[in-house]
Amino acid sequence: MEIGVRVSEARAERGVTQAQLAAAIGMDRTALAKIETGNRRVTAVELVAIARELGRRVEWFVDEATPALTSYRGAQPEVAAQAIDLELDSLIRDAEFVTSHCPELVEGQPEPLPRPSTAEEAEKLASTARRLLGLAPEQPAHDLSRLAARVGLLVFARDLGNGADAGTVLLRRGGVALINSHWLVGRRRLAAAHELGHFLIADPVTLDWRVASAETGDLESRLDRFARAMLLPGGDLRNRWTEWLSLPDETWRDAAVRAASHFGTDMATLARRLLELDLVDGRGADDIRRVRTKQADIVEKNLVVRDELDRVSLPRPYEAAVLKLYRREVITADRALGLLRGSFDRDSLPDLPPAPEAEIWEVTS
Repeated sequence: MEIGVRVSEARAERGVTQAQLAAAIGMDRTALAKIETGNRRVTAVELVAIARELGRRVEWFVDEATPALTSYRGAQPEVAAQAIDLELDSLIRDAEFVTSHCPELVEGQPEPLPRPSTAEEAEKLASTARRLLGLAPEQPAHDLSRLAARVGLLVFARDLGNGADAGTVLLRRGGVALINSHWLVGRRRLAAAHELGHFLIADPVTLDWRVASAETGDLESRLDRFARAMLLPGGDLRNRWTEWLSLPDETWRDAAVRAASHFGTDMATLARRLLELDLVDGRGADDIRRVRTKQADIVEKNLVVRDELDRVSLPRPYEAAVLKLYRREVITADRALGLLRGSFDRDSLPDLPPAPEAEIWEVTS
C-alpha cells in the first residue's frame, strides 16, 4: 500500500483534517495533500513527525512486515520501535537544526555506494569504507563515532534497555544513527559498523526513507559481513594472528585475547571473522566464542582497555557545533544543554564575553 494512502487513513482515523495535521507538523497543507495522493515523496523527518502526530509507529506507513524508515538491529520490531523511534525522532530534529546552522557537519557524505549482494562485494564495500574514513590497511577502526562523522553520519548512543541494538535514519543531508549503549562495547561497535553500512549504500532514488523488500534479510547478512570486515580487515588480522600464535608460550586463547583487544571486538565477532578467513575451523571458532578476557590478561599482555558509545554518547563534531552556536549566541544555554542531551551541565558550557556597555544601557534604559 502506498505511504500516502496510509497517511490519509491514519489521519481519518484520528479525526483530523489535512489542514490540522499540516499545521501540527509545520508543513504546508498542499504539500501534505500531494503526499496523500502520491504526487510528492515524504522525507524521513516528515514521516516521523506524521507518525508521532497520528499515534502510529513509523513502519506501519511503509510495510506491515518489517521496519522501513529505520534500520533496526537485534530486537523484535515491536520492542525496537517503541524505544528507538521515540529517541530517533528527537535526535532527527536536533540534528536537522544543528546541521542547518553548521552544514560542514555532514558535508563529507559520499555518493551512495553499491549494495553488496555477495560476501565478496561486502568485503569490497568494507575496504572502500575504510578508505573513506581515512584508515590505513593496518589501522584499527577505533572511535567509530568520530570516524563516521567524517562521512556525514552522526552516531549517538543511549541506554535503551533490553531492546534493539541500533537504528539509522537518513536526513536530507547526512544521517543519524542511534546505538543502544545497554550492550557491551564489542556489540555496540559491531552495531555501529553495521549502521554505517546502511548509511553508505543508501539508494539515491529513495534517499529519504528505506523501503523494505524480500531482499532485506540477505542485505542484513551482507552488512554483517561488511561490519566484521571493516572492524577486522582480513589482511591485517591474518598477519597479526599468525604473528601472535608464533610468540613463545602463546596459545590460541592468548592470540584471541590480543586480537579482541587490538581490534575492539567481542569474541563472537572475532570467531566468526576468523572462520570466514579460514584461520580457524568450526570447533576452533566455538572455543574462541567461549573465551573471556580476564584482568590478568590485561595486566600480563599490557592490553589497552577502551570503551566507546557508552551511556549517553554524542559525536564530538556535533558537540563542537553545538558549543559554537552557543558561543555565537545563536542558541541559549538551555537550548544548548538540550541539544547536548544531558551530557553537559550549565557550568560545563563555555563562558560568554560580557555584553557591550552600549547593549547593557539599551536594555536597562
